Amino acid sequence: MLRLMWEFFKAGLFAIGGGLATIPFLQEIARNYNYFTQKDLLDMIAVSESTPGAIGINVATFAGFKAYGIPGAILATISLVTGPIIIIFIIAKAMAKFKNSKIVNDMFFTIRPATGGLILGAMSSVMALTLLDIDLFKISGNLIDLFRFLPISIFAIFLFVQIKFKKINPLIIIGISGLLGIVFSL
Repeated sequence: MLRLMWEFFKAGLFAIGGGLATIPFLQEIARNYNYFTQKDLLDMIAVSESTPGAIGINVATFAGFKAYGIPGAILATISLVTGPIIIIFIIAKAMAKFKNSKIVNDMFFTIRPATGGLILGAMSSVMALTLLDIDLFKISGNLIDLFRFLPISIFAIFLFVQIKFKKINPLIIIGISGLLGIVFSL
């Protein structure tokens, strides 16, 4: 359980940019430890994005629960938020003193694109795991087996709907997606 706590502490401490920026850390945890699989991570992200609250905290709670039950859920969540709380206190204390510093402003200027890169990288790997079946393609070598056509179709439809009808409430899309998931899993 200490390893789980350490991994979520690191994820919270170094994932600058919010919950989506924790995804690369969570993927590493899935690869290196048996707490959850990549597929479990996709499910956790889907559930976390569909429920109220911060994605990082939701995923930490879910992953901790999957690994060690209720104590794991509590400790993973606490571990995830401990690092950012420490950083916030340090920054708040130092910000008044250094807010006009060129070095601090330059640092924040370079952190923004790095954070964008982390989020884009996480998004692309989640999309690849969702829309592509790389394992089946490796086995068969058939290009058709690389693509998951049902998820690709659903993605394309909802992307079109979101672009065409910008004012549609995202909760409607999430609700319909959840219902489609239930229907297609039967």
